[in-house]
Amino acid sequence: MTEHTPSSLIEAKFYLPRRNFLLDVQFTLPAHGICAIFGASGSGKSTLLRCMAGLERAPNGYCKIHQHVWQNEKTWLPTHQRPIGYVFQEASLFPHLTVKQNLQYGVRRIPAPQHDPQHDNVVSHIIQLLDIEHLLPRKPQKLSGGERQRVGIARALVIQPQLLLMDEPLSALDDARKQEILPYLERLRDELSIPILYVTHNQHEVMRLADHILLLDQGRITLNSPLTEALGQSESPFSMVQEASVLLHTRVAQIDTAWQLARMDFAGGSLWLRNENLSVGQSVRLEVLARDASLVRERPQHTSIQNILPATIAHIGSGKHPALALITVHVGDTPFLVQISRRAAHDLQLAPGQNWWLQIKTAALVR
Repeated sequence: MTEHTPSSLIEAKFYLPRRNFLLDVQFTLPAHGICAIFGASGSGKSTLLRCMAGLERAPNGYCKIHQHVWQNEKTWLPTHQRPIGYVFQEASLFPHLTVKQNLQYGVRRIPAPQHDPQHDNVVSHIIQLLDIEHLLPRKPQKLSGGERQRVGIARALVIQPQLLLMDEPLSALDDARKQEILPYLERLRDELSIPILYVTHNQHEVMRLADHILLLDQGRITLNSPLTEALGQSESPFSMVQEASVLLHTRVAQIDTAWQLARMDFAGGSLWLRNENLSVGQSVRLEVLARDASLVRERPQHTSIQNILPATIAHIGSGKHPALALITVHVGDTPFLVQISRRAAHDLQLAPGQNWWLQIKTAALVR
């Protein structure tokens, strides 16, 4: 695994006025994992990505990856000189070339001094990661939509970019093809050290893939945070635009074959849920909806709910509806959200610092 140093950062600042729109952003991001650029249509997501790529020239902009400045008041690297891979909504493969020839075209983009003698090994690894070896002799018209997009991603990666930009890469696919390609994107996140900026307005893709989130609204950043922190705050802007939930990074610790259950350990505790072909040691993301959690003062003795955890109230916030309260509780170091009525919160006299029992009705594998 690549060690990430303090200099492993993406830093950018863009001010780009348009007739009916203004992009005005400044941010620092970790230069590893997947950062989801999330927001409604027209919020500036693709424009931001185009600025990063140099396809839009924002006057007096700034862009720095690791220690390499791509743009400032004195420097401007055109797109073809920026070490990026770019994946669009459509793969845009050359129809007259085979998959192998499309990849070779990508390799030819690498400047000669940077062409690593071991590059063939890198290409082979990418082909294996995306499972496209059997597609190499085919032409694009003989591929499914999901296969074309996997080849498009491979073509963007074979140049060994310092940054991979993905502009809603699944939006042109139907649900079946999306489910087909998502595991490959997870493999890229987990096995490659290339940072990925991933534009989407799909909440499920954010939950499944992202490590970090940049939330845009009308050309401005309203949230820049690790995803787990963004979800664990009752009044986070992201919690306000999606159904309130938390994301848990868990590891399968035990399989109960008698009852077909799996014990999922996280920082501070564990949860039991149905075994869905899981294996011990496997890393799994779980989503727990705030509406599937509740609080009780004393630990129940006779209940059908299997997941009951000691928790401390950290914050009492407002839900989307005036009748709702959104309670942040901590189980060890892990935050959970509990959605209850404001009247219930008043009747129970909830307050930060109190110790309660958290009941989790259900949790879902994010897949």
